[in-house]
Amino acid sequence: MAASSLHGTILLVGAGKMGGALIGGWLARGLDPSKVAVIDPAPPPEVLKLLSERKIVRDPDPKSFSPDAIVLAVKPQSAVEIIPKIAAFVKPKTVVVSIMAGRTIASLEQALPAFAAVVRGMPNTPASIGRGITVAFANKRVDGMSRALANDLLSAVGVVEWIDDERLIDAVTAVSGSGPAYVFLLTECIAKAGVNAGLPANLAMKLAHETVAGSGELLHQSGLDASKLRENVTSPGGTTAAALEILMGKDGLEALFTRAIAAATKRSRDLAG
Repeated sequence: MAASSLHGTILLVGAGKMGGALIGGWLARGLDPSKVAVIDPAPPPEVLKLLSERKIVRDPDPKSFSPDAIVLAVKPQSAVEIIPKIAAFVKPKTVVVSIMAGRTIASLEQALPAFAAVVRGMPNTPASIGRGITVAFANKRVDGMSRALANDLLSAVGVVEWIDDERLIDAVTAVSGSGPAYVFLLTECIAKAGVNAGLPANLAMKLAHETVAGSGELLHQSGLDASKLRENVTSPGGTTAAALEILMGKDGLEALFTRAIAAATKRSRDLAG
């Protein structure tokens, strides 16, 4: 995305890890710091330093600051308290972009003016290094310009995909929202298995860490399907094939992940009420 597409005024509500990653991405892509304001009572030190260095306004007055977009990056449990306070900033041309987990479009609409254009997004933690993926859904009041602005703001920290059915957000949460934890657990398991095979703990973790990180980058850069890359590593009757016979068996990884993601999807639905 070209930096010139990031125009307009932006109000960021919540400047924690995800909010901090977003504002850092916006500024890196050329957004004028004078066009950004932040509402957060206690940003982390690194974000506070950024706000100070770039002279970004905190706690703006709705009478003097009229944002084109409001990005809600607060914890879901803070929504009841925070959203009514930002309602005064919402104008007919404002798009509200929420990345709060579990907060549906309907719940946001109830707390905002009736004309509010609302986008709900589900990012994941690799956004903190600009390698996240966000899946977004827009209500019927979001027009083409508002959708483009929301897409630009979210794509500052990674890939953006749009869906037409909000109910899919629960499965998205289970796959990509929680997904980094699965990869980290996989790394832990490989390292522990290496120790059980006789490796020193430090070496086993180093091997697991670099293998997972490198494989992810290979998947990213190669353009090949994961199945093809797996096949490329696997020689018939070799060591990889011996391991995959277990991992791809009846009670292997596919069955485990199917159950795990189903459980996470259900939990996401339960939390959303």
